[in-house]
Amino acid sequence: MIRTKIVKVGNIEIGGGNKLALIAGPCVIESEKLVMQVAEEIKRISEELGIGFIFKSSYAKDNRSSVKNYYGPGVKKGTEILRKVKETFGVPVLSDVHYPDEVPIAAEVLDVLQIPAFLSMQTRLTLEIAKTGKVVNVKKGQFLAPQDVKNIIGKIESVGNHNILLTERGTNFGYHNLVVDMRSFRIMQKTGYPVVFDVTHTIRVYGIPSSDPRGGQPEFIAPLARAGVAAGIDAIFIETHPNPPEALSDAASMLPLKNLKSLLETLLELDEIVKSKVNWE
Repeated sequence: MIRTKIVKVGNIEIGGGNKLALIAGPCVIESEKLVMQVAEEIKRISEELGIGFIFKSSYAKDNRSSVKNYYGPGVKKGTEILRKVKETFGVPVLSDVHYPDEVPIAAEVLDVLQIPAFLSMQTRLTLEIAKTGKVVNVKKGQFLAPQDVKNIIGKIESVGNHNILLTERGTNFGYHNLVVDMRSFRIMQKTGYPVVFDVTHTIRVYGIPSSDPRGGQPEFIAPLARAGVAAGIDAIFIETHPNPPEALSDAASMLPLKNLKSLLETLLELDEIVKSKVNWE
């Protein structure tokens, strides 16, 4: 297994053979009440299990299939809510950033600025995010091979930022479906940076609205997550909601919050076995 460099997010050390870390939360900020409820519960679970936790929820979803779909509260109101999460529960926060002019506002609050998969090759956006010096989470586009992330890394490193996380979220497999190539984790770790597995986005069925039960295959979340941990990932990314069918985004693919603890217990057991038995490179 490849021992990557360590990227610090708050007091959480990701990579370098450290214990599996967790990035989790609802897909989009639906309301302050819901966000606080979910953050409180995941914080409780993470403390019980001793897993480093970064809260994730998007302040905007700009890649929706319809103009009628819920967009989110936007960068100003959304980051205010995320600031409250950060201050109330003492956890780092992460959100997508879609446009260069959002970066200064987002960087005031976010500990991790995420480049969405659909925008992972946007040079100006990438550079503006990188210039903040904050941790950058690169969502590898569904259209990219794992080897291709070296080009994105090069853009970020060109402005002196070496705080990079690389996230696998599946690759296009014909129309509508995604497939997870388990070789991808090792290939991306060869860049030297920690690799995150966004398991809940890999089971989306694109082309079908996420509000439609056919728009996701959540029964594959657990087996894919187990496979990813067995393959040596550094962090797991799970979107979760108290009642996924009523969620305003990715309703068909989020993990029910009540199931999060049991899944994490299994993943942490696997992670301990894998990282204690392998030969590190």
